[in-house]
Amino acid sequence: MSSNKVNTNVLSLVEPFKIKEIEKVVDYEEGWVEVRPTMASVCHADLRYFNGSRGAEVLKKKLPMALIHEGIGIVESSKSEEFSAGDRVAIVPNIPNRVLQPSVASEGQKIPANYASGSEFLGSNRDGIAQTRLVHPADCLVKIPDNISDELAVLSEVSSVSNHAISHIESDLKDTSKNIALFGDGPVGYLTACMISFMFHVEKERFTVFGADAERLAHFDFAETKMSPEYNFEEPEKKYDVIIECTGGNFSAVAINEAIDLFKPIGKLVLMGVSEEKAPINTRDVLEKGLTLYGSSRSTTYNFEKVIEGMTTLPEYREALSRILPKGTDKHFTVSSGLDFQNAMNSISNDKTWEKAILNFNY
Repeated sequence: MSSNKVNTNVLSLVEPFKIKEIEKVVDYEEGWVEVRPTMASVCHADLRYFNGSRGAEVLKKKLPMALIHEGIGIVESSKSEEFSAGDRVAIVPNIPNRVLQPSVASEGQKIPANYASGSEFLGSNRDGIAQTRLVHPADCLVKIPDNISDELAVLSEVSSVSNHAISHIESDLKDTSKNIALFGDGPVGYLTACMISFMFHVEKERFTVFGADAERLAHFDFAETKMSPEYNFEEPEKKYDVIIECTGGNFSAVAINEAIDLFKPIGKLVLMGVSEEKAPINTRDVLEKGLTLYGSSRSTTYNFEKVIEGMTTLPEYREALSRILPKGTDKHFTVSSGLDFQNAMNSISNDKTWEKAILNFNY
């Protein structure tokens, strides 16, 4: 009979720039799975915690806490018939309240799990993937097929966020009369653009990506590209029906307002970029054009399943995704201890290159 407890060594952020190893014993219940994290990537959200930019009050409330929500692992043991020891799995970081508190969660709740109150998210209000053993619900794991490499599978979390965002506009993408634009040439923008092009088959001639870095934009060769600083938004070459904003940070307000300038009437704007500051927007034109704004955050197991399906069946999608993986060893980090993790996060914080950083857990 398997134990009801699991020992794990948690690489906890205890204060900005400082990681401490903390031994914990966690509950292991029916329907949950013991996973050994093997590989992960780092999100800007992790870096905002690590470097203290989330602010003192937020950090006081959240820390100590293990970071990282983009990752995969190997099943060590399972209390679910869906998984067996040795299975390679993608980790869905959002744990719905119906899993955590099944006795109190509403049976007929219509709110998606990524927005429902009472849910927990790895590396936000629950210890993240940076630990030696992760006890995780079977409902929040997805098996990785053999033809998907570990490195590609690590991209499933960010791609699942893109998949959820696109769900708001999926019918518009399929309408060949509609023009689509995307703002942002970073990883979120690139992975979202890949999905639009290869999973939803939006033709290059009706898909435009706006960015601020010519070298990054060169990777978006499946779409038309425009340099935002050089573009005349007051007299645009084309008007758009749907625009996805993936900039975030200090660029959110600029990108949102530039997007508003480009809209046809009754357009749809999907907001994905995260900013710590409030973004003033041109509400007059939002009203005059009758625009609809969708806020989109995080994802569900369903979105992971759709991403894994796309990775499995679409070789051209896999090839495009691989471009954002690091080519050399500079952005591959082996993590065997808290100090290794701390050093890796320091290096990643100071790195401004385009590719995603990869953490190889080797405890």
